[in-house]
Amino acid sequence: SPTGDSSMVLQAQEEIIEMKDVFSVKLKRRRFVGQKKGGTLLGITIFKCLYKEDNKLTDCAVHLNNLSEDHCHSWFRHLKEILNGFKNRPKSLKVFVNPSSHKREATHVYYEQVAPLFKLADIKTDVTVTEYEGHALAVLKECELQAFDGVVCVGGDGSVSEVAHGLLLKAQIDAGKDTDYIPTPVRAPVPLGVIPAGTTNILAHTLYGVKHAVTAALHIVMGHIQPVDVCTFSTPSKLLRFGFSAMFGFGARSLALAEKHRWMPSSQRKDFAFIKTLADLKPEECELSFLPLQIPQEDSHENDRKKKEKIKKQGSKDQWHRIQGHFLNVSIMAIPCLCSMAPRGLAPNTRLNNGSMALIVVQNTSRTEFIKHLKRYASVKNQFNFPFVETYTVQEVKVQPRLRSGLDAKENTYLNAASAEGSYPWNIDGDLMKEASEVHVRVHPQLIPLYGVNTDGLESSQATCNCI
Repeated sequence: SPTGDSSMVLQAQEEIIEMKDVFSVKLKRRRFVGQKKGGTLLGITIFKCLYKEDNKLTDCAVHLNNLSEDHCHSWFRHLKEILNGFKNRPKSLKVFVNPSSHKREATHVYYEQVAPLFKLADIKTDVTVTEYEGHALAVLKECELQAFDGVVCVGGDGSVSEVAHGLLLKAQIDAGKDTDYIPTPVRAPVPLGVIPAGTTNILAHTLYGVKHAVTAALHIVMGHIQPVDVCTFSTPSKLLRFGFSAMFGFGARSLALAEKHRWMPSSQRKDFAFIKTLADLKPEECELSFLPLQIPQEDSHENDRKKKEKIKKQGSKDQWHRIQGHFLNVSIMAIPCLCSMAPRGLAPNTRLNNGSMALIVVQNTSRTEFIKHLKRYASVKNQFNFPFVETYTVQEVKVQPRLRSGLDAKENTYLNAASAEGSYPWNIDGDLMKEASEVHVRVHPQLIPLYGVNTDGLESSQATCNCI
């Protein structure tokens, strides 16, 4: 009751707190200034995850007052026991922070917004602040993953892609697989958490629906797991990398040009590269081979034998489709790729874990029409409703560039920007990759678990029925 006002009549209120929303419980004490231990026990404080609008999460403290030490310790032990019964909630995390991401804010984001929540949830962390490109990959190759419940990356799309690649590569090494060529990779042994601290943060937007570090951290703390499809990008002889999405053509040329102007601020060089590539818009000549997704069909109740045999015959052989021509852009995406510039996603017709990829082919057209197509990504209109845009749902894609003859020096310089002559740039999850030969892309269903929204329900523990 309020202090010093015994005449106030209090209206009884009741609030139910579900334990599945609680991530920490602490003993509450009164301490003097400078006192770090001990103090008068006042009760317990419960920290819960609060769901807000626009997919955001925040933390909330509920104070329960009780001056009986026996009661407080009894409640504390019992609530801790319930919290320990939830599966998937991490106790130890390996954290990678890229201090160069975006406006060099990743370190601040982690230590000011994320680390306090991890500490509150009693999660132990081993933090590596990366010093160069490939640092996280090198650490993960030597990392004993069994010592951790999950891996967390604080950075942009490029940083996340590197950590995801390293995590999956380490899984193949630990499974004794040949990492030069991996037709059937094994699943990552621990989940990956993504704290958005980059420019576009496509994977974070796709997972959480918003760029919000606290929301991402709370999904990790609460142990929300979402299995996600991953692609392998390979040449005929070797694995190039694991990834979620890729662009060949305009999207890759723009990135290659931006990488050549790293001396410019991040947003400026990307805008410059986008406008410059658009001004010098040229198609790529290549051959695309793709294997459409075989959608399983269920027999009717009558179990028609002819229909069954027809389906079996169709599924018994891989029917590759081939198209050849001049393409302005080719996108291959295993996830929807949401971001602030494309609220519906770069590939809105695919999902996080449906075992398929979206192949989006933009054929050669005028600059004006191509710009109309690009503008549609920022609106609610269908960006594929153009005669020069074709979309396919596939499980494998092969991209074979064809070297163009008869080019003048300026065109050759442009076509081979940021790469050796004869090689072509690829944009894989915001990272630049250069490759001269055919690139083979395969999707692998639910290859990596990510901390994020679980569409099948957030938790499945008997402790979820407990309430305060």
